[in-house]
Amino acid sequence: MHCVSETAVPESVRALIVVPAWNEEEAVGATVREIRAAVPHIPVLVVDDGSGDRTADRAREAGAMVLELPYNLGVGGAMRAGFRYAVRHGFTAAVQVDADGQHNPSEVPALLAGLADADIVIGARFAQDDEYKVRGPRRWAMVVLAKVLSRLARTKLTDATSGFKATGGRALPVFAEHYPVEYLGDTIESMVIALRSGCKVAQVPVRMRPRRGGAPSHRPFKAMVYLFRAFFALLLALIRRWDIKVKAEPVPTPVASEGRVA
Repeated sequence: MHCVSETAVPESVRALIVVPAWNEEEAVGATVREIRAAVPHIPVLVVDDGSGDRTADRAREAGAMVLELPYNLGVGGAMRAGFRYAVRHGFTAAVQVDADGQHNPSEVPALLAGLADADIVIGARFAQDDEYKVRGPRRWAMVVLAKVLSRLARTKLTDATSGFKATGGRALPVFAEHYPVEYLGDTIESMVIALRSGCKVAQVPVRMRPRRGGAPSHRPFKAMVYLFRAFFALLLALIRRWDIKVKAEPVPTPVASEGRVA
């Protein structure tokens, strides 16, 4: 397993923090302010994923740039827009931080430090003993997915579905062009795409925190649906033929971003 200690961020890394947000007006302002306090030298881009509330306003008030999408695309679509913005504007790395406050921005430097030896660095929620627990079918899916993707990556991954990760190197232009938008594709299929493209994946242990706003669903039925969709997404990703080439030139910025970054 590539475990990366918290060292200095490589000087060659010009990072952008991307925060996908959908109807997160209760949490996004505090999240942006915490990010800016923890890593003030890294700009923050909130991708407002077609929210029906004041997510964009709250993000701007907190000091973030805001990329507003005209309708909801899901996390995958929001992150693809963020990756394209990063490539178009000369950033060499993008760090995904969720708007709900579960990710600790003080751990961002450790993720970025790992890009010295990898193209993707995952913030692994289960690499250390903490209070973050997932049980039942959802946990079963995470364990099996981690084992399968560990074989593909040729290194031990304990949390392949984590949304807290840094993307750089070969992976950033690949994700800007090919990041999947389907449900669970942003975590499972994206890893297969990266590995099939020759990208190197590493992980660092992180600690998760309670959401700042709203509440996730833990209903058994939804857990079973997650289990089915997770394995279906993995199967499709594995059998699909990939012909992905890393482009050196920037890809176009999404139309939705024109004139909407504040």
